Amino acid sequence: MSEIHLRRKHSIGLKKAKVAAQKVADDLAEEYGMDASWEGNLLRFSRGGVDGVLKVSKADVVLEAKLGFLLSAFRSRIEEHINENFDKYFV
Repeated sequence: MSEIHLRRKHSIGLKKAKVAAQKVADDLAEEYGMDASWEGNLLRFSRGGVDGVLKVSKADVVLEAKLGFLLSAFRSRIEEHINENFDKYFV
């Protein structure tokens, strides 16, 4: 099992950060077929082979995910895609 841990500082505030986090989740859902749900400022996402959370605060966003065996082979590509989404939405 492989893990992804990404942290990104932002200056857009909590409300806009939650909107941005939802856009990241929507993109991941489209590309990887993930389901996501909010629990306060925590966005939980999952699908076969991956479980994770996106923690949103007024100053940063932290993504933590555990990849199953098959998706571990694509860890670099998944991290790259998430970073691209962070660059796109957390500005």
